[in-house]
Amino acid sequence: MWPEGESELMPELPEVETVRRQLEREVVGKRIKTVEVSGTRTVRRQPKKQFISRLVDTKFTGARRQGKFLVLGLDSGDLLYVHLRMSGQLRRQAVKEPMEKHTHVVITFTQHGQLRFIDPRTFGEMFVTNPETIAEDAPEILTLGIDPLDEPISWRTFGQLLLVRDTKLKSFLTDQTVMAGIGNIYSDEILFESGLMYDRSTRSLSTMEVRRLYRSVVEILHDAVKHGGSTLDDEQFVDLHGKTGDYASFHQVYNREKQACRRCRGIITKARFSQRSTYFCPDCQM
Repeated sequence: MWPEGESELMPELPEVETVRRQLEREVVGKRIKTVEVSGTRTVRRQPKKQFISRLVDTKFTGARRQGKFLVLGLDSGDLLYVHLRMSGQLRRQAVKEPMEKHTHVVITFTQHGQLRFIDPRTFGEMFVTNPETIAEDAPEILTLGIDPLDEPISWRTFGQLLLVRDTKLKSFLTDQTVMAGIGNIYSDEILFESGLMYDRSTRSLSTMEVRRLYRSVVEILHDAVKHGGSTLDDEQFVDLHGKTGDYASFHQVYNREKQACRRCRGIITKARFSQRSTYFCPDCQM
């Protein structure tokens, strides 16, 4: 149920995890007083009245992440799912702050401000569901694979995931049914870090290459979270307080076409793969 023509420049696991950690600190424990919904796209899986009634007078009890989905638990037992997609932003703001353009959902707390969902492109969404009805309400969530940040696995298990498939490495890394949360940006960075080409077959890797790829997945994602994720030139991604992430300044290949490779001084190349831009160094990735 992904929007047709969805941008490759959407928040990925590190950006969503950055926001989740802030929600855990600043929203969990807050009780909802009112909910306002404008427009027709942000809340599209259920009637607006139902969305609002299931939120009002409930309290947030936790904040977790499933792949690129933010999941806020409610004391009613329901779950509020949020997907930022291309341009969605969750912002923690005071009631008196001016309402920004493209603000589609406003959750006002009984104390201490609001949580606002801003989305110029309107591909993002919010919906309320329940663990017992999630298969009907959002079946794609049940197909999500392991979380490479929250569900650490051994490199041997990781290798088994590779070997049971006969696909290209970039397709493997971005397959949400295998590992949830990695997209175009971080797959390129992971493959560069591990010295592997995007179109290598999963079954072609040596034991050493499997271990290198596994280590790169873990290290790149943790580093990106540490730096607040990547905000690109369009500045679509910001955190709960409107702050941009600075991991883009550490990118080795992504969006660096025709620039010198920082490892071997070769020239970063851009190609099309599965209808997406792919960046790599042809000299030190094999």
